[in-house]
Order: sequence, then C-alpha cells, then structure tokens
Amino acid sequence: MKKCEDLKISTDKRFIIKSDGTPFFWLADTAWELFHKLDKDEALEYLATRAAQQYTVIQAVALAEFDGLSVPNAYGRVPLQKNNGGDFDPALPDVGGGYDYWSHVDYITDTACSLGLYIGLLPAWGDKFNLLGGAGPVIFTPENAYIYGKWIGGRYKDRDNIIWILGGDRQAEDDVQMQIVKNMAAGIKESTGGRHLMTYHPRGAHSSSEQFHGESWLDFNMFQSGHGGAYIKNYEYAQKDYGHSPAKPVLDGEPRYEDHSINFNPENGYFDEHEVRTAAYHSILSGSCGHTYGHHSIWSFYTEKNNYNKYFPNSAYFIMNWREALRRPGGVQMKYLRELFMSRDFLELKPCGELLGRNYGGANYISAARGKDYAFIYTPNGLDINVNTGILKWSVTKAGWFDPRTGEYIYAGSVKNEGTVNFQPPSSGRNCDWVLILDAV
Repeated sequence: MKKCEDLKISTDKRFIIKSDGTPFFWLADTAWELFHKLDKDEALEYLATRAAQQYTVIQAVALAEFDGLSVPNAYGRVPLQKNNGGDFDPALPDVGGGYDYWSHVDYITDTACSLGLYIGLLPAWGDKFNLLGGAGPVIFTPENAYIYGKWIGGRYKDRDNIIWILGGDRQAEDDVQMQIVKNMAAGIKESTGGRHLMTYHPRGAHSSSEQFHGESWLDFNMFQSGHGGAYIKNYEYAQKDYGHSPAKPVLDGEPRYEDHSINFNPENGYFDEHEVRTAAYHSILSGSCGHTYGHHSIWSFYTEKNNYNKYFPNSAYFIMNWREALRRPGGVQMKYLRELFMSRDFLELKPCGELLGRNYGGANYISAARGKDYAFIYTPNGLDINVNTGILKWSVTKAGWFDPRTGEYIYAGSVKNEGTVNFQPPSSGRNCDWVLILDAV
C-alpha cells in the first residue's frame, strides 16, 4: 500500500478525505524554512520525528522567507537564476549541474512520502509578490507567476503527497497582486490536471475566504489566527468560515506558536503548551477539519547560540534551537488531539453550541461538537460544564474525561438524557483543560 494517496473533499464539503473515502486528519507543522535550511540528514531527522509524533502534513516553502533567493541552501545552491537585468527570475529555475536546489526539494518531498507525510507546499513566501516589510525581493508579475506555477506544478504533478498552499503570510493588496495569485494557481492547475488540493495562507488575523472563497481553485479555506495577543479567539475564524456558502473545509494554518513571544514582545511572556492545546481543540470543535501546530524555533530551523537575528535585531526572538523544540510539550501533545478525533467517526462531527446550558466568555470559553452517537466538549480551564442532554438523540449517555496533556481517559459514570446535567472536571485552573466525552450507551 502506498504511504500517501490522493486527497479530495468530502461530499458534504466539510472534510478532507482519502481516495477510499476515509477521513484524512490534517495535523500539520509549520516548517517554512525546511528546504532552505536543512541538509539531507537533518531533514530526515526532522521528518522522522514528526512522523513518529503522528503528524500528517509538513508546511514548507520553496522560495523561502529568510533571503531564500540569495542565500544558498545547505549544498550551496539557490532556486532561481538571474535574468539579463540581473534579477532573480521565477521563469528561470536553477536546475542541473549536480545536486541542485530543486533536487533537494525532491529528496525532502520523497522522504516525507516514504514516512507517510504530505507536504503543504508553498511555491513562494508572500514577500516575493507583496513585500510588506519582508526580505523580498518582489520578483513576481502576473506573466511569470503563471510560468512559474506551470513549471513547479509540472515538476511535482506525479508526487502523491503534495498539497498546494499559495500566499505565504500575505494578502493580495491590489489588482496586480490578485492576478499574480490567480495566475500562479492557474499554472499549477494546468500542469497538474488538478490532482492535488489547493488553499491559501493569508497574513495574521485573516482567512483565505476573505479574498478567494469563490475561486474554483481554492479547495479549502485556511485562516491564520496568528500571534498578536495573549488570548486569541481562533474559534471565531472557524465559525465564520464554517458558515460560508458554498461550504468548504476550513482549518487554522498558523495559530500561536509555542515559545513565541506574545504579540512579538518578550515583555509579554511566551505562548506555552496550554495556549497551543486551547487553539487546537477550540478550532476543531468549531468546525475545522484539522489543525496546524507551530513552534517558533522550528519554522525558522534556528541553530544560533545567541538570540540575535538580523531580521528581528531588537528582541530575543528565538529562545532555543530547533532540535530542542521538536520535543516541546505542546507539539508532542498534538498526537492526543489526533487520537481523540479519530477515535470516533470524524466525518460526522459538527459544531453544536446548543449542547451548552451556559457558556463563559474570554479565556474560559467552552467549545462543543457532536456526531450521531457522541459529543465532545472542551473546557480550557476546567470550569464546570452544563449540558443540555435532552437534545441528544439517545436516551442514556456514558460520560468520561479526556486529558489533552496525557491522552488518558477517566470514566465519569452514566446519566439519563433528561434536562440539564452539570459535569465537574477532575481538576480546574491554569493548564487544567479537559474534554468531556459523551457516548451513547
């Protein structure tokens, strides 16, 4: 059996599924600089670790953010040649002459597939068409975006583990930029025959739905809840996109990174494992078809022994190297997220706020969803949950508590589905989040 197979959208347009109709659970890691920074051995170490931790998608960028055009990869190669004007030209990929840049992308993509991992492939970081303070340079026009899209699509059209992600932390801010995005999508679709799914990675606090929901090439929506505050209501992005018509799957493609400074300022502290879990469970129970984890030192593959970084010279922006970060608790605990949602019929799951007899605001907000014979309710700080059991379609419920920190299950007894029932989690307070599981008897 192949490690990876073609993916498609479910009949109800809410989920990503495999070619045999079984659910595909998107559990991704942001590894933006993967092709640019790591050599073969390092890439294998990273990919094997994430595969063992039950991730399914690796989001990586072909033309990377950190001087990805001019600073060579681990083998001294850059992705593009320069044209007669002395500019890096996306119509002139630098191929040939031994183990070139794109051969290394091939190696990493194929190694990922051998481990059962899909590559969420960004053809370019967004600063290559919308600078917006990035390293750039801006190299794309509507004309060469189509040429480059057709070329990169053709190169990877026969790979089984590709998911295309356009954008790259940017919005299209004028008609030219909008046409660049559309032409790149058209080039990829033409050369691949449309066999791979495609989405768009927007800048923080935005969703692909804002600009591209009606585009036929956009198979599912991706939002970036981002890093801009101590408590980010990412469930609101999921709820909004879930409500769009026509329906398309949705997920958070860049939530708050573990060990990233809150609102980009170390004086605010750093996001920890609790915020990582809260973002994940809220998003899926609000309608997302999966989730992307991120660690600040992994997307950048940070290795320096001090905190100076030329892109962010005024703050201690990275606080550990990427190998240490691979085993940070929030990232490791994502496997329990996947195990929980795949333990029931995931394709039945729908948001169901009406299950709650009452809810809280702010950091205590509770999310709820249900399938035909089960329900999941997430309380981020272990506050009690009032459940309108009478709306469930079965008469007796077996209740239990799922611990997102350990993956353990605690049986909590059975109740008749008559009126409102109050459930008290095993513990409460900071870092005491729980999932209440209700199963039909």
